[in-house]
Amino acid sequence: MQLGRVIGTVWATRKDPKLTGLKFLMVRHLDFDYSEKDAFTVAVDSVGAGVGEVVLMAAGSSARLTQSTDGTPVDTVIMAIVDRVDVQES
Repeated sequence: MQLGRVIGTVWATRKDPKLTGLKFLMVRHLDFDYSEKDAFTVAVDSVGAGVGEVVLMAAGSSARLTQSTDGTPVDTVIMAIVDRVDVQES
């Protein structure tokens, strides 16, 4: 799983029929302290996330295990909106 911040929306009017009704969001990857990484991804939104929100993403075959992505050709899904991250370093 990967933390990220939603930075935009991707619009695709012509797509595979299995993707109809799904929302695509552009997500910048984050480190555990919310610092931005150089990486980004396009993810299918399964939880109603919006721009600016910190989210948790699953990638690979796990991305096709949510209720809204079952049987779809997706590689990354937003499966949670993050309220808080607590990290204790020694």
